[in-house]
Amino acid sequence: MRRRFIADTWSPQSGHPTHAALTGEQAAHLARVLRAQPGQIFDVVANGFLHRAEVTEVRAASNGEDAEVLFTLHEELAAAAALPIHLLLAVFKFDHFEWAIEKATELGVARLTPLLARRTDKRLALAAPKRTARWRRIALESAKQSRRTDIPDILDPTPLPVAVARESASLRILLSETEQSLTLSAVLNEQRTTVNGQRSLALAIGPEGGWTQEEISLFSAHHWTPVTLGPRILRAETAAIAAIAIASAQLTTDH
Repeated sequence: MRRRFIADTWSPQSGHPTHAALTGEQAAHLARVLRAQPGQIFDVVANGFLHRAEVTEVRAASNGEDAEVLFTLHEELAAAAALPIHLLLAVFKFDHFEWAIEKATELGVARLTPLLARRTDKRLALAAPKRTARWRRIALESAKQSRRTDIPDILDPTPLPVAVARESASLRILLSETEQSLTLSAVLNEQRTTVNGQRSLALAIGPEGGWTQEEISLFSAHHWTPVTLGPRILRAETAAIAAIAIASAQLTTDH
């Protein structure tokens, strides 16, 4: 199995690119560790398309310039698309939150919004914007490790009312501790035509301590459906992975 990389730049910028480049850490690893040479073949993702790619030039870092590896892109290869899932995940302890980003990327979510909810720890909420670049790097590395052909969009940390109001997914699911009977699986089974036709599903998962009643009312006003994952109280990161796995199974078997 060939190694896969996600291009930093490509040309042309729209449509199917024919040339691509790796820069920075990816290029340095390819040049120094893998000792890439012109003519070698790798798998390269550029503009969301997976290609068999031939190294045309390897430029080592020098004089303050980053390393760079240039490719000619050949035939497009078959690849699975991202799941049509937007995960809205309330910010919690950063080490656990970053684990959730990594696993959500591996499972195939298309987008992730870090939510700033009422019960989000205030210190974490203040520090979250400074962590966004790190979270995007985690998503990039996880996408490469899991051989995705794209990188999930990690949006800037967003206050919950703003995120809820602007969500446009056709099916909006709220994991809620107050819901005792309606399960995620049941809702997905009922709405499978809508989900697969519209290709849009949003999942919202709250912070430690759960949602406030005011937040639940806000979700309800914007047509979110509260569901349960079962009788046990799950940590936020566990709930996120369980919900994505359930939704993934529904989407991939019925599509």
